[in-house]
Amino acid sequence: MLTLWRAIYNLLLPLFLLLLRFLGIFNPKIRATLAGRQHLFETLTEKVQTLPKEGTRIWFHVASVGEFEQARPIIRHLRQQGGWVIVVSFLSVSGYEARKHFPDADLITYLPEDTPRNARRFCTLIQPDIAVVVRYDFWLNHLLEAKRLGANLLLIAASVQAKSAYFKPILRSFYNVIFSCFDKIFTVSERDASALRERFELNTVEVAGDTRYDQVFERSKGREKIAHLEHFYRGKRVLVGGSTWQIDEDLLVKALTHLNGVSLILVPHELSAENLARLESLLTTMNFKYAKVSKLPNNFSSEHVLIVDAMGYLAELYALSSVAYIGGGFGVNVHNTLEAAVHGVPVLFGGNIHKSREAKELVEAGGAFIITETSLPSTLRMLFENDTLRQQAGEKAAAFVKARLGATQKILKYLSAQQPFVCTQN
Repeated sequence: MLTLWRAIYNLLLPLFLLLLRFLGIFNPKIRATLAGRQHLFETLTEKVQTLPKEGTRIWFHVASVGEFEQARPIIRHLRQQGGWVIVVSFLSVSGYEARKHFPDADLITYLPEDTPRNARRFCTLIQPDIAVVVRYDFWLNHLLEAKRLGANLLLIAASVQAKSAYFKPILRSFYNVIFSCFDKIFTVSERDASALRERFELNTVEVAGDTRYDQVFERSKGREKIAHLEHFYRGKRVLVGGSTWQIDEDLLVKALTHLNGVSLILVPHELSAENLARLESLLTTMNFKYAKVSKLPNNFSSEHVLIVDAMGYLAELYALSSVAYIGGGFGVNVHNTLEAAVHGVPVLFGGNIHKSREAKELVEAGGAFIITETSLPSTLRMLFENDTLRQQAGEKAAAFVKARLGATQKILKYLSAQQPFVCTQN
């Protein structure tokens, strides 16, 4: 079956790449992703020369920033442990650009297009002892080439939906080939593990949990970015709107008119000049004073609506909040809810959460509330006027995160057990 699917895959791949180039004419993100891979191998060859000669070489592949954050706590611990040479590859241009200077990795690169020739060149250059795929971004030729070179293949944070493409009649056979490449698969939940064991007859599957919980817990301890803001909000009732889109901002600003003594901090998902100008116009129209975090005025106070027009603040800003609102729930899908929940505050978001298992479970745990456009003002009033209710919901949110810690240590234990074996093989 492997031979058949490899032939089909490599027959269809050129058509897919041709379509991608055509779409790149109209789509700037695709165009940027293609442009980022120009001279990839020349750059990679130079970077490989700078890698340490000693140590177990481990390659993490991630699709974008979200998957990178799942790998991040593992990478951090490996760096502290020593004896590892760490390579990270990205599929997306946004992920690569956001994390290309990440200090705990020895080499960060794009993944080349998944042709047999590219896969051979890439894997021969980086020579991985262990290859780790995070969550779902499978590229058959790279997996097979890494395995041919003797790498131990590991899939982490594996999660399957009930209607996943993995289980479709024809695709199921293809994904059986994919999953069979891995020496070990760590899933997010027992439900995921059971599905993979039953549908694909795998005996390499183990439940580890989701490393994102470990990552947000560690990150919640940081206060460097917000140190200059803390005294403005100490003892205040604060609503933080994180990763907000236009509809979120319209709703929050309107709701603020019905709240007394509540400070609002807005962190837009899109930081373009055009979008920030629109937000400023909205606040001016609604007669709210505002300030940007990049140009904080001398007379700034918590009565101003604070617009966070710079990257890197959001995870720490939730530490200032009494209630957190997460954007995206009225669009494609809600954004990261865990970064707020870990701080022990109630979390609010719109109803589009079908791609976010943790958002659903957080609601079930009593730490979050799904709101509608009409129910947001009354839900906010209820939480800000009822201190006991707000505190109880916040405690449930924090407990939800803490109960799910530990995935990183389970995966590290496995990797540490492989390290002496890899060294012996080499």
